[in-house]
Amino acid sequence: MEVSPAFGFKVVCPGPGFAMLAETVLSLGLWLQFAAGQDTPARGPQPSVSNSEGDLLFLLDSSGSVSYYEFSRVKEFMWDLLQPFTFGPKDVQTSIIHISTTPTMEFPFDRHQSAEALRQALRDTQQLMGDTNTGKALSYAKEKLFSGEAGARPEVPKVLVWVTDGFSTDDISEPMQLLKDMGVTVFIVSTGRGNYLELSAAASQPPEKHLHFVDVDDLPIITKELRDGILGVIQANRLHAVDVTSSSFRLVWPQLLSLETDYYTLEYAPRDDLGKKRTKQVSGAHTSLLLSNLAPETTYEVALIPESNIHYFAPQTTRVTTLAEEISPAQVLISESGPHSFHVSWAPILDSVNSYQILYGPLPGNSVKLLEVDGKHNSSVVDKLAPNTTYLVTVTAVYKSGKEKSLSAKACTQEEGSKVRHLRFEDMGPNTLKASWDSAAGEVLGYRVRCRRQSGPSSLLSVSPRVHSVLLTDLPAGTTSTVCVKPIYRSQAGKRLCRMVHMQPATEAQGYKHRERA
Repeated sequence: MEVSPAFGFKVVCPGPGFAMLAETVLSLGLWLQFAAGQDTPARGPQPSVSNSEGDLLFLLDSSGSVSYYEFSRVKEFMWDLLQPFTFGPKDVQTSIIHISTTPTMEFPFDRHQSAEALRQALRDTQQLMGDTNTGKALSYAKEKLFSGEAGARPEVPKVLVWVTDGFSTDDISEPMQLLKDMGVTVFIVSTGRGNYLELSAAASQPPEKHLHFVDVDDLPIITKELRDGILGVIQANRLHAVDVTSSSFRLVWPQLLSLETDYYTLEYAPRDDLGKKRTKQVSGAHTSLLLSNLAPETTYEVALIPESNIHYFAPQTTRVTTLAEEISPAQVLISESGPHSFHVSWAPILDSVNSYQILYGPLPGNSVKLLEVDGKHNSSVVDKLAPNTTYLVTVTAVYKSGKEKSLSAKACTQEEGSKVRHLRFEDMGPNTLKASWDSAAGEVLGYRVRCRRQSGPSSLLSVSPRVHSVLLTDLPAGTTSTVCVKPIYRSQAGKRLCRMVHMQPATEAQGYKHRERA
């Protein structure tokens, strides 16, 4: 078994209260230049890009999780990205959908047919706030925006650019896949701490060309690379390839044929061995085709031949080079950690992998257990673990060729919550009790004591782990109260122990008495 030396271990056991808080002030001069329609000094005017035709949709995070500053910088980035293109019914058309509680279209594809009109529309775009329902926005895009209702053109390439802070309150996988099944090419720009596995699965393949992680202040760094990626998709009237991997690519071409009897013939072969030519035929209704089972790092010559009995169409050709063979796993992530289990996931998933093996064992220690996962899956739950324990997890890809590649990560189970023991009460005078308890098991950070009175307000007290008693006051005679004590641990709260206490009416002979109820 070979452990890949390029990656090493990834420790995923953050301390208490792990969080990130960032607050920035808007660069007034930069924003005023954009608002006034001036080119920023850092960027300057861009050379015009012509001979491009496509529908470009921006999925804009307009929810409350995005600050005003971030929203403004993203709008500026969108204009920088679009600036060189020409716009019109035979060129590039663009639209915006807001991600919020309810998806909202800012303007349809055919609304702004000039750069000046589009620039003004971007300046006028306002943040909506609300929830980050990205899945709803993607479904809305499929139903409305990539249809004739919003000015989309059926015969041109479709591109989706999603700029996100990395979070969504609903599922994105299914609606995003439906869009990609329609032939939409998806580019994702994450300006936050987005989940790599989720975003790389959502973006078109390969993710290194369609997925960008960048701070919101560094968006200009990726502008040209992203624009070139979009340009590779929307160049008009030519056969080209998208979603290039080590073993496949998707061919895309403009709609040329219309009759049911028309069809396309596709021929492709390695450039260095044209004798291995392969041929496929698809109906005239197709404008794309996925070619798979290809050799890595190989240049292919491709020819598209439209076959029609009515019109002659010249063949279109292109040259595509597949990527170097990917290594899996290239990343191992641990999530959803509990006292007795955690979730392990990895990427990428390759057709060349037959299965995955998960080896895990506590550190330090020599005991190791094995899980086997089908090569089509990229995650598994590891359970029946000891609480508050560090585990070494190794994911090994077993390739169909017999080779093996491994990557390891460390995972920590959480502490197991415990109850306090022997909650008891002692009279301390009129309307007052002392609640005492024995300490809970494990590394307790403190205790919370809640008293729900039959009459009067409830109270909540927090005490240090060294304190095991509190005074409860304002407990009127003849009333019943519920007292609960809960230990607090580093990663979770423990289990409550509750008792009911009845304050009996006082008499001259016996004073105040109480009676406990379980």
